[in-house]
Amino acid sequence: MTDASVLADLEARGLVQDCTDRDGLAARLAEGPLSLYYGCDPTADSLHVGNLIGLLVLRRFQDAGHRPVALAGGATGMVGDPSGRSEERNLLDEATLEHNVAAIKAQIARIVDLSGEPGGGELVDNRDWTGEVRFLDFLRDIGKHVTVNTMLARESVKNRLASEHGISFTEFTYMLLQAHDFLRLEQDRGVQLQIGGSDQWGNMLGGVDLIRRVHARPAWVLAWPLLTAPDGTKLGKTTGARIWLDPDRTSPYAFFQHWMGTDDRQVRQFLLQFTLLPVPDVDAAVSAHEAEPHRRAAQRLLAREATALVHGGGEAAAAEEASAILFGAPLADASDAALEAVAREVPTTTLDPAALDAGVDLAELLATDALLATSKGEARRAIAQGGVYVNGERAEDGRLVGRSDLLRGRFVLLRKGKKAYAMALAAL
Repeated sequence: MTDASVLADLEARGLVQDCTDRDGLAARLAEGPLSLYYGCDPTADSLHVGNLIGLLVLRRFQDAGHRPVALAGGATGMVGDPSGRSEERNLLDEATLEHNVAAIKAQIARIVDLSGEPGGGELVDNRDWTGEVRFLDFLRDIGKHVTVNTMLARESVKNRLASEHGISFTEFTYMLLQAHDFLRLEQDRGVQLQIGGSDQWGNMLGGVDLIRRVHARPAWVLAWPLLTAPDGTKLGKTTGARIWLDPDRTSPYAFFQHWMGTDDRQVRQFLLQFTLLPVPDVDAAVSAHEAEPHRRAAQRLLAREATALVHGGGEAAAAEEASAILFGAPLADASDAALEAVAREVPTTTLDPAALDAGVDLAELLATDALLATSKGEARRAIAQGGVYVNGERAEDGRLVGRSDLLRGRFVLLRKGKKAYAMALAAL
């Protein structure tokens, strides 16, 4: 059954900054299933945490009985969105776009059901309809409904016009292409709602206006606020460190650690916006955290839930265990998955199984490929000073690494000082 309360839930999570005709949208949601879309340009072969908000908003609507459409902007990605940018993007070729669209589809499908079955959503590429439109037809059928005055009034355009780089005609037409997307999705798939970040507000309004002018039918847009740090500076792919959804770009462990580093002032907001936990559960977790903030239980919950959504429960568990290992947890029961996760994050070297029978000199091992020391002399001094650990135990002078040191028959965790880790792995 369709749940009209999804809009109130989004508001409770701080995910509604702007909404056209909020009461009208609420009434439409109460009538039955609604189709909505969220678009992302495939300018890279991975989405990032900024996109995760949009995917989770799609998921929240889907869980409430509505039908999500994820749009990969193969056409708009070739043009480039001027919003939030001071200069023009590099344009992508067809082969790169094909690769990027295929890659991000798999990431979207982890969050949103894209089966196309009843209750399922779908992924569409705006090249499928934009590529068939002739230029003169586009000017006649779309361009005549949009005034240059309106386009020049958009904040993204005004900012670019005031910059030294200016704005090309290519990027200037981006908002027309995005409006055309909404029109085609409304015509072909009955999509009535577009969602996006507040930086897309002007572009999204163009679609609502175009649908009204062409078909005199209602449509809505909903925008959430852009992510900011506690000091108000913008976070995201353009100005901050990129946290990708692709495990080859940002490993599950690094993804987990990103959320573990969340500021106490933002942990409630992120639990509400980056997980599917009910609002009362979030409030209970934050209350417990505030009683013992040093335990960082709320950050751990956030990291666990967000990592499971993006990478799966198994990778989330391994990342959490790997995090514990690198912060000094006992190693006796460490899992293969967790040790593999650690090995992906620290310098590694390979141990010859035959050499393990006689024992490998620890100082020599530490200096192999400058693993944790630049020379055997430096390694011996560190050992003599009590600053080297093998599987969490302080090493003595003359320490040899043998088969009995292998964790899970393969791994030896090495540490110098408090934070410098490395892993030696027995060759298979």
